Amino acid sequence: MFKKSVIPVVFAVLMIAALLAGCASGGTKAAATEAAGAKKLNVFGAFATPIQEAWDGAIHNALNAEKEAGKINYTYTENIGYSGDMERILRQVAEQQKPDLIVGDAFGNEEAVRRVAADFPEIAFAFGSSYGPTGTNLSVFDNWIMEPAYLCGMIAGGMTKTNTIGVVAAMPIPEVDRLVNAFIAGAKEVNPDTKVLVSFINSFYDPAAAKEAALAQIDAGADLLYAERDGVIEAAEEKGIYAFGNMADQNSLAPKTVVTGPVWDMKPTVEYLIAQVEAGTYTSQDLKDFSMYSKGGAYLADFHGMDSVIPADVLTKVQDKEAAIKAGTFRVDINEAEPAAVN
Repeated sequence: MFKKSVIPVVFAVLMIAALLAGCASGGTKAAATEAAGAKKLNVFGAFATPIQEAWDGAIHNALNAEKEAGKINYTYTENIGYSGDMERILRQVAEQQKPDLIVGDAFGNEEAVRRVAADFPEIAFAFGSSYGPTGTNLSVFDNWIMEPAYLCGMIAGGMTKTNTIGVVAAMPIPEVDRLVNAFIAGAKEVNPDTKVLVSFINSFYDPAAAKEAALAQIDAGADLLYAERDGVIEAAEEKGIYAFGNMADQNSLAPKTVVTGPVWDMKPTVEYLIAQVEAGTYTSQDLKDFSMYSKGGAYLADFHGMDSVIPADVLTKVQDKEAAIKAGTFRVDINEAEPAAVN
């Protein structure tokens, strides 16, 4: 009797075990299939200058942060220049690597970028540009950081002892002019007697030329400088005067020299681009708003204790103005006219 009754029981147990194993196996396969479907986006960065240059560095840093967070695969080429290599490199990457998204700077390579984007409509392109979006796959962005530049001007106007401050900038183009003009306007709001010297080095990256221009402004009486280009902070540090960085928090370059500076944070723009491509809803558009205070794309760099050198009443004015900008009750004019050499 015992032998007859035990066989069905053993058989039933084995059947249940097999079913459970099958379910577990099926679940594992489903999970594996699901994981396989969650492919990371392949993103390529194309930069005309070295990524040490703050403009391209802002884009690169935001993309690299997404890579380090495990959200994308990211590769890049820097220091491409403006001699025609941009189009060759973009075509090679588009044909061989077939990335989901290509991000970079256009400007001097504007026509080349637009030609390549038109020939590869299946790839999303997003480039820094003075012009508008085009087709269905080329979006544009820019560094709309005139708001924190205005605040820096207020600080400079309130700190100067000589009533003379300086700006060394790349070249008289809209995206540079609006920063310089905002800085000048901020300085004159606090101190109408402020004289602002402006020098253009006609290059996006020439630290030696920028330093030389800065030293000339210091010789002319400037006791604070806005370092719109790399090289100016070095001159300010050597001469023992204060300076404002640009694009990034540059206090680490000269901790006793850099008071603060306008920061361009590309994170909101990059996160939006990735989400759009992942969702399959990408289309060409102007991404301007993501580079402003309202979206977190622009702000004033940390003072790192340097707020102690700013007169208390000036600092209060700056903080009040910053609050008004964030609340939308004060707007910094977007003035893209070329500033005079002396303002």
